[in-house]
Amino acid sequence: MRFYTFILILCFQSFSYAQDFNEIPPVFDFCKDEPLTSLQKCFDNQVFNLLFANFKVPKSISDSNYKGEVVILFEVDKEGGFRVMYIDAVYPELKTEATRVISEFPKVEPAKYNGNATYKQYSITLKIPLENQTVVTEDLALQNKETEVLELNALEIAAKNEIDKINANYKKYDYSEYSSQLNIPFSHENYAKFDRATNLIGTNSHTASKPFIYEVVAAYHDFKAENDALLKDKKTWTGKKLWNEHLVQLQGKDYWFTVDPIFDLQLGKDTDADFSYTYNNTRGVFIQGGLGKKFNFSASVYENQGRFAQYFNNYAESIRPEGGDPAIIPGRGIAKRFKDDAYDYPVAEAYLSYTPSKFINVQFGHGKNFIGDGYRSLLQSDVASPYPYLKLNTKFWKIKYTNTYTWLKDVRPEVTEDGAFLTKYIANHYLSWNVNKRLNLGLFESVIWANTNNRGFDINYLNPIIFYRAIEFETGQDAGNAIVGASAKYKFTDNFNMYSQFVLDEFSLDDVTGGNKSWKNKFGLQLGAKYYNAFKIKDLILQAEYNAVRPYTYSHNTITLNYAHNNQPMAHLWGANFRELVLIGRYRKGRVFGEAKLIAGVRGFDVNNSTDNFNYGGNIFESEVNRPFDSGVEIGQGIKTNTINASIQGGYLINPASNLKVFANVSYRNFNPEAETMSVLNNSTVWFNFGIRTDLFNWYFDL
Repeated sequence: MRFYTFILILCFQSFSYAQDFNEIPPVFDFCKDEPLTSLQKCFDNQVFNLLFANFKVPKSISDSNYKGEVVILFEVDKEGGFRVMYIDAVYPELKTEATRVISEFPKVEPAKYNGNATYKQYSITLKIPLENQTVVTEDLALQNKETEVLELNALEIAAKNEIDKINANYKKYDYSEYSSQLNIPFSHENYAKFDRATNLIGTNSHTASKPFIYEVVAAYHDFKAENDALLKDKKTWTGKKLWNEHLVQLQGKDYWFTVDPIFDLQLGKDTDADFSYTYNNTRGVFIQGGLGKKFNFSASVYENQGRFAQYFNNYAESIRPEGGDPAIIPGRGIAKRFKDDAYDYPVAEAYLSYTPSKFINVQFGHGKNFIGDGYRSLLQSDVASPYPYLKLNTKFWKIKYTNTYTWLKDVRPEVTEDGAFLTKYIANHYLSWNVNKRLNLGLFESVIWANTNNRGFDINYLNPIIFYRAIEFETGQDAGNAIVGASAKYKFTDNFNMYSQFVLDEFSLDDVTGGNKSWKNKFGLQLGAKYYNAFKIKDLILQAEYNAVRPYTYSHNTITLNYAHNNQPMAHLWGANFRELVLIGRYRKGRVFGEAKLIAGVRGFDVNNSTDNFNYGGNIFESEVNRPFDSGVEIGQGIKTNTINASIQGGYLINPASNLKVFANVSYRNFNPEAETMSVLNNSTVWFNFGIRTDLFNWYFDL
């Protein structure tokens, strides 16, 4: 109704046309003997006199010595009755009194146009306190230039006041996501912006369980100030939306939401490929919002077509699912064939985030999670396709406890039944403890079980604090695969810290002390360091990381119980039976950013020929029962392969609100096995790539 009234007021301002004698104003009985030319003036005087004589200023207002005015818009209908349309006044009591007085006006002879009764609208201004004053009643449809100015001023006041009322439930968008329970989209380059702030000595932050929640990080990093520092001085709507703002951003008293387009448009050249160019064509939409202070939601939907470097395409096709689909795009999902040599792979991610108290956040969605402070994770990584999950984050004192329950798929032909993929589940617990202002320790446990024999989701594992190894023994050792781990981080200074992870899938103390390198010793180790503002260069971050995972880690004698989803590992991208060194440098200044990365490693692959079909421990999808020997097991066994992945990237942040970037990248990959097979091929390639991208997730091309 207020919106309608406001529109009506604006329309009234456009009514200005000359009077002709086919139009007769409303007539009081007192004015019936007046000549036609004086009827309007007589009407004005009568309205003012009635209003002045009957208006009672409330005592509380008169005692306050208030000085102002009441602007009244009213209408005389076709029956001669008076109706208030709008009143502008500071005090509600003045509005109530004006409405009362107008409603008690006697009926008059209605206005006429061409002899027919018609409606007529007027405005009148009454000064407070009541005193001798001139008539300022104005005909909204008939006025001379002098009275038009008076009326428009009154209407402008009324219109502005009505706009304020209409907008009372709306607010200027203030980037509410920065204080919300939404996840900060997890990409390593994006998180580097606030990595130092969350790792200062003495901060009670927990940096391993990712993605982070805005509200948590906002205690250490001022997102709004960072955003404001990057804003460009743009006046036009197009300029603001392109460079500074969300495409759609709306905020009310108890809600807000934003909508942004998603782009990942890439074009490149692989020097080792038979085809002429590589490309990725992603279009989508990214929606975020909040209802009240405790409930938030987010959704991102992608439509994609792509053709990548040849080695990446080969890997995508090597993990293709049962059923005829040609590939699984690593980290994204199952793909269909697009044209002759490309892929079409739709992706959707979404979640609900609810914070019932300051201690607990609950999320239910379809996406990814990550545990660790490094580039890689040996506990839980984001290298696999998105999956359904339920996550509980509990934080109190110096403790953060994360429970994650996931629903996964095994899409291999060995486990597919009647064309349906096998469902399996993972339940993870991760406890992070800030021992003191420098040291953080973490404990991790996970159990994997499959929906075999109609087992379904085992309610035993819903217990958020029980030890999974005990449950595994109760339900049968072959019913689940339990993995445990630990992490640590030490802050030497505000600019330098070291971090580590240890994952244990199986362990035999007797075999360790015996020095026979038993296959049972299935574990992995990570050790890393970060140097912020390196060499006193602001926002230069250097990172070094060493990862090693022994053969058969993450696998199981029951092939459905491997630590994987959609034929992709749930931990390290390389599976097991490897060691690697990761060196990364990142720098940013304003909207400009750059990254250099070098990954060198040793991996062991299966031989897979007619005389040697053993599992050497690198392929986590194979049964560990099919091993060539029990002792003497070492990293790199099988076909030992030296690998190098190096890349350099530079870019420019177009829009900080949507995280839209333009970039160029050059990468070099050398894959050098001691012997070649059908699936392990010697390869050396340079891949040039550039494009524009909404940076919401990590691409891992360092296979």
